[in-house]
Amino acid sequence: MSEVHVKGLADLQKYLDQLAPKLEANVMRNALRAGMKEIQPVAAQNINNVSGLLAKGLKIKTSTRRGVAKATLVTTGKHAFIAKWVEFGTAAHNIAARNGGSLFFRGLFTKLAFHPGSRPKPFLRPALDQQSQAAVIAAGNYIKKRLSTKFGLNTSHIEIGGD
Repeated sequence: MSEVHVKGLADLQKYLDQLAPKLEANVMRNALRAGMKEIQPVAAQNINNVSGLLAKGLKIKTSTRRGVAKATLVTTGKHAFIAKWVEFGTAAHNIAARNGGSLFFRGLFTKLAFHPGSRPKPFLRPALDQQSQAAVIAAGNYIKKRLSTKFGLNTSHIEIGGD
């Protein structure tokens, strides 16, 4: 990961400390959302799409607990459950029919089928690695803009940029 240089970070922190905790959490949560918006399209692009539903189901979720804000990229929708299998792969395993039924596998009805497993095809971690600097810059710029527009604080001396 390349370095991100922030000039005036101490001043930015002083401004955040002046805000009520609820307002600070709101600013931080939205700043993290702005950063995650840099990662989301790259993660969607990294997915080897068959139907496009997994990529379309990538959503940003933010929360605050005990004064700590966080943003998470989650999978939603019809194919959400396969995201972990795509990202990390699967080991070889047997698939059994449920409740005395049968499976249709390779043109035959059977009670048990062997799945050889699948190789990992990571899409989330490479997106984070690739876009981490852009995400930090986007979050910093959001905080700077929000403090100046919503709260009237002078943040013009704060410069956020990367290598």
